[in-house]
Amino acid sequence: MLRVVQLELEDKNYHLFEQLAVQENRSLSNFAETAILRYLQSVEYVDEFETAEINNNSDLQSSLQRGIADAQNKRGHFL
Repeated sequence: MLRVVQLELEDKNYHLFEQLAVQENRSLSNFAETAILRYLQSVEYVDEFETAEINNNSDLQSSLQRGIADAQNKRGHFL
């Protein structure tokens, strides 16, 4: 189901978004939706470089393992 969302933009931003949408052969609405989804993916998911950094950090790995054990044993407060 489609939902209608009203978005107020400064003229300069509107024209910029409009140009970018044309360059990508998209409607302005589709461009905005795609840009929002791309942003959400970039902040929600860990890329391969972040994954390697997490996997190579022994202090963090120990802390995560303790947290998992605490969760499994229902210890602590979870937010």
